[in-house]
Amino acid sequence: MSVKIHPSVDNGVQQGSGHFTGGTLVCKCSDRPVKIGVKGDVAHNHACGCTKCWKPMGATFSVVAVVPRDNVTILENGDKLAVVDPSATIQRHACTVCGTHMFGRIENKSHPFYGLDFIHPELFEESGSAAPTFAAFVSSVIESGVNPDEMPAIRARLKELGLEPYDCLSPPLMDAIAAHVAKSKAAAAVAA
Repeated sequence: MSVKIHPSVDNGVQQGSGHFTGGTLVCKCSDRPVKIGVKGDVAHNHACGCTKCWKPMGATFSVVAVVPRDNVTILENGDKLAVVDPSATIQRHACTVCGTHMFGRIENKSHPFYGLDFIHPELFEESGSAAPTFAAFVSSVIESGVNPDEMPAIRARLKELGLEPYDCLSPPLMDAIAAHVAKSKAAAAVAA
C-alpha cells in the first residue's frame, strides 16, 4: 500500500496547464459555500507538513500555494469567514461551518511574505493551476501524530512524486527570507 500524502497528489502530481488565469476557491459546505476569487496562477505550490495548515480528511500534508493578496477577492458568503488564530503570523480565514481554510494573510508589513496570500489550490473549481514542486516542514507531520518510524517511507514517497522534502522551506524561499532580512538590516543601519 502506497503512503498517503494528500488526495490531490496521491495518484501522481498533475502538472499545471501553463496558462491558468485564475479561478474560484470553494469551501466544503453544500449550503451557501464560501467562494473566493483568485486572479492569475499560483506560485510556490507545495505539500506542507506544518500543524497550522488546513488538510482535508485523511491527508498527512496540506497542499498550499501563494498568490498576490491583491488578486484575492471574497465573492460569496464572506459572512461565514473567521480568522482561526488571531495571534498567528498567517491569519487563516476559515469557513465557520465546514472549517475549510480559504486563504491566509500576513498583516505584518515587515514580514518577508507580506503581500502574499496562502491558498489551497485543490479548492479551485477550475483545473490547471501550477503543480506542487516540493514539500516543506516534512518532520512536522510527527507533531500531528505520524509515527516517526514512518518518516523514511514518507520522504521516499514525496521524492517518488517529485516533491523534494525539506524540513523548512525550499531553497529559493529561504533565500528570499534571508534577502529580506539583510535588506531590512541594511536599511536600519543606514537610518541609524
